[in-house]
Amino acid sequence: MGIIFFSMVVLMISFSIQYSALHLEESMITPRFHPMKLLEQIQVIALNLSHRAAHTEQHTYSNCFPTDRQTTVSSCEIPVDPLYPECSHKMDWLRNFWTSDPCFVSYGVDGSNCSFLIYLSEVEDFCPPLSWRKRIQSKKDHIAEEKRPATFRVDVSALLAKLGEKKESLKFMKRRIQRLGPQWAAAARHLDRQLGDQGREQKRILVHMGFLAISSGDGFSSMVLKGGPLGEMVQWADILTALYILGHRVQVSVTIRHLQRILGKPYARRSCPASGFLPFDLIYTDYHGLDQIEEYRGISLRTHKCRIRVIDTFGTEPAYNNKEYAFKHGYRSSWGHRKLDSKQYMTMFPHTPDNSFMGFVVDELNETEKLDISRNKINNMTVVYGKEISMWERKEHFFKVLHRHMEIHGTVYSTDHPYVVPAFVHNHGLLSQKDLQQLLKKAKLFIGFGFPYEGPAPLEAVANGCIFLQPKFHPPHSSLNHIFFHGKPTSRELTSQHPYMEKHIGRPHVMTVNFSNLQEFEETIQEIMRTKVEPYLPFEYTCEGMLERVHAYIQHQDFCAPIDPFPLATIPSPFILLSNSERFTWDPDVKAPPSWPPLRSLQALISQPGHSCITACEGIGMVCEPTFFRFINNKQAFDTLKVPCKVLEGEVNHIFPAVKRQLLCSVQKDPRLFSCAGLSAGYQRLCPCRDARHGQVALCQDCL
Repeated sequence: MGIIFFSMVVLMISFSIQYSALHLEESMITPRFHPMKLLEQIQVIALNLSHRAAHTEQHTYSNCFPTDRQTTVSSCEIPVDPLYPECSHKMDWLRNFWTSDPCFVSYGVDGSNCSFLIYLSEVEDFCPPLSWRKRIQSKKDHIAEEKRPATFRVDVSALLAKLGEKKESLKFMKRRIQRLGPQWAAAARHLDRQLGDQGREQKRILVHMGFLAISSGDGFSSMVLKGGPLGEMVQWADILTALYILGHRVQVSVTIRHLQRILGKPYARRSCPASGFLPFDLIYTDYHGLDQIEEYRGISLRTHKCRIRVIDTFGTEPAYNNKEYAFKHGYRSSWGHRKLDSKQYMTMFPHTPDNSFMGFVVDELNETEKLDISRNKINNMTVVYGKEISMWERKEHFFKVLHRHMEIHGTVYSTDHPYVVPAFVHNHGLLSQKDLQQLLKKAKLFIGFGFPYEGPAPLEAVANGCIFLQPKFHPPHSSLNHIFFHGKPTSRELTSQHPYMEKHIGRPHVMTVNFSNLQEFEETIQEIMRTKVEPYLPFEYTCEGMLERVHAYIQHQDFCAPIDPFPLATIPSPFILLSNSERFTWDPDVKAPPSWPPLRSLQALISQPGHSCITACEGIGMVCEPTFFRFINNKQAFDTLKVPCKVLEGEVNHIFPAVKRQLLCSVQKDPRLFSCAGLSAGYQRLCPCRDARHGQVALCQDCL
């Protein structure tokens, strides 16, 4: 510290002398010397002073830099990496213009290749991360304030007040939050007892609903009154409630003006990002909101992107996450390309483990309500899934078959084309959520005709004791053959209208059949009338299930912390082959590095040719875990599984690590491309799997 203090004194004297000289020159000699130029020079000197002091102090952290100076110099050659095609160009630009703006000095740029590379890899993301460089997170990035413990809340009144009364969409959310309030409170009390004395830190969280802040945002509010898609608003209402109930400090934004006010004044337009703090630990937004935040904060947001969570209904697969890779390999999309960790995207249903499953909640019935349903079910009553008139068009042949056996009810808002809805249909018009629940409690069947995809209504119907009947898609619907998925950053193929219902619930609650075969369709209707079911709701869609999941994410997901690459080989091997099995796990006698989920839940295997890791892990009753890829991305993993790799190479490809014909083994060079969803004919994936909590696919058994 004595050296640092002495250096500071010398530098302050130097600053004083330079300032006095400049001041004297301006006052005595040169009226042409502009005050703003003087101010900029003073700023450069001050920034340089700060940088030199920090640089001196940084030398006390010997683990931040290689011990061999020659290693550092040789590591500062311009890297050639196809994922960073602009690196060389940006290095040339910075070499010529780094003195043009004092902001570069504030980031430690001093004219050397090393300083250019550190800046371009850690601040602006134009060059690949430097393997020898460990980042120290700046204290400036955080507001200096005392951390507070998070305590569960059971009263949602203060949250309701935050939402205001201006937009119809917000009124819809408030009604939902208020209606489900008692269930949230009961879930909070139970989870509080379950977690015990776990220390939870209160986070400062911004929830910015960008889809309501776009120029057409009021259109969503008008759709509330017309029965338009409410799934997004259902999910956002539940996200808000979960964050608030868990005890965090939540601010809500639904307009650009409000967003700008709570983010603070925008930084001056400079050549590089300002390094000021972001007043939130976490930001939950959507793709629209991410665009709005980026436009306002500019490139200064890059240093804070790790705090963003994108609510993404259909998901973003790793192959679409990097623009250069996506364009080169045919994975273009209207969204994606943000270079986030794939787990920062949070979905409505657990489409792929590459993303985090956020979900929503469904009304959970008590025992008295379940008993009332069993008494009052009307065995020949069906409700059609579809509030828009277009969902009823060209369905006359289905309705005729249905009408032979059942009484048909609808909730169509529009009556502009009454001939589309048959006269024998009891159309209730648009119903409130409460009234719709009452209708579903009476009905035996809830039927979908292929659209909308993956909404909340089928779950609500099954939770109220209905059977959900939906069409099987052959061939599956995807971006290749259906316009709805064009531009979405996913290659997922939907085998039915609601794959979650088909896969995770199934018969007798969910029946998926070929609607093009009218005989099969009619036989299924007759089977449904003979089948008795009880109300069913998966735990992950209860209030407690969502609280459990969101708590785990906030507590354990940290995308700001630097992750050391796992070594390509260790001695001894950390893996152990399971007895009578073709998969391995982490050796319990070898200390496991920090990881969430914990490595003790790992089981790895080789997939069948052309299969994804999602399919491979499901085949053994487990879930693919992308977090574990970095631990098995090495030759030892192949050796443990007795894969005879004649060649081992590293490549940038979202299907690696993988093996081709047990001859060519490939490991992944870009961690952002680790993908559970990736597949390719002829390749066998090396797949990391984990267990899951009962009824909670997003969490392993030890994850809570």
